[in-house]
Amino acid sequence: MEFDGNILNLGSFFTVTMGIIVLFFGKRMNQLIPFLREFSIPEPVSGGILVSIIIALIYQFTAVEVQFDLMARDVLLVYFFTTIGINAHFKDLLKGGKPLLILLGVTIAFMIMQNVVGVTTASLLGLEPVVGLLSGSVSLIGGHGTAIAWAPRIEEMLGIENAMEIGIASATFGLILASMMGGPIAKFLIKRYNLKANENQAVDQEEDTKDETESLTSFAFLDSVLAIHICIIVGVLLDEAISQTGLQLPLFVSCLFAGILITNLIPDSYPRISGTKWPTRTQSISLIADISLGSFLAMSLMSMQLWTLVELAGPILIILTMQFILAVLTASIIVFKAMGKTYDAAVVCAGFGGISLGSTPTAMANMSSITAKYGYSAQAFIIVPLVCAFFIDLANALIIPYFLKMM
Repeated sequence: MEFDGNILNLGSFFTVTMGIIVLFFGKRMNQLIPFLREFSIPEPVSGGILVSIIIALIYQFTAVEVQFDLMARDVLLVYFFTTIGINAHFKDLLKGGKPLLILLGVTIAFMIMQNVVGVTTASLLGLEPVVGLLSGSVSLIGGHGTAIAWAPRIEEMLGIENAMEIGIASATFGLILASMMGGPIAKFLIKRYNLKANENQAVDQEEDTKDETESLTSFAFLDSVLAIHICIIVGVLLDEAISQTGLQLPLFVSCLFAGILITNLIPDSYPRISGTKWPTRTQSISLIADISLGSFLAMSLMSMQLWTLVELAGPILIILTMQFILAVLTASIIVFKAMGKTYDAAVVCAGFGGISLGSTPTAMANMSSITAKYGYSAQAFIIVPLVCAFFIDLANALIIPYFLKMM
């Protein structure tokens, strides 16, 4: 922790510590405020937004800017998606075959519509059409990473000097909206259609997670950490191989697929230094996944610099209002109907609400909040991460250049 003029820099240690505090803030808020609990708002969202508002007020009254070292946050993101890969079985992927294709088709169509709505609204407001693209799939379904990656190129190609600020502002506001919309949409659908979790699916989950009934020991925990690190090493090598083809994907995508490949291609009888089976769907893996996801979201939201968004708030909020309406209607009507109007479909809608304006971790958090309250959905936790974490980036890499050529 050190001051550099009016900037307070917090290193990784303090950032992680604050992230833990934010999680407890969120837990207490959800316990005390019925609205947050009733609409299944994730704890890191409740606490993270509160802390980001407090930090913005500190800046407003003291001019002291708080900056966080988010390296640990990015590592936790890789950890989380690696656990998803370790827990993924090919039999589940086969089960989700047709729904996976349906959700992918709807999502790609939504991405195109998101850009059409953004560009059209920006033009009606008298802004450059590319501003609408920046407030479309670049920053919303693409997230902060895609916005930061494309902003310099858009600035160079079209001369939009504040492209980075617009992209980050849209991604930030979108993340807040996405964090809050998934739970209420799923809750509304579950209540309206009286949907219940599939009992047979619950039995399958109990069989697949039978190891979770075993006691959690220090060696079991370290065995899971070792498995995650092995997958990350393979994922890094896979990412380098993919980058040689000219395709740039987030590292967590490569680690996700490394986890899937190792889990499904290496037999259980394969000798390991720990003397145990590969820790797929164990209590320790679940614990690491929960800690990683919660901490990542907490640190992401608490580090938002809300004061940088003031000048851009007006037009961006108008565009995002239109995008929000599009996302709600798509999730609650098109996605729900296309996925079969079942309980699984409602959980998928919660995830779609998270990814449509926010990020893949937000989608996972939205679904986790709903399933913790109403019951597990194996289908949702298989197809949503695959669509969100892999196919979206591929589709966006083609859709964004197409729209830029039209500008």
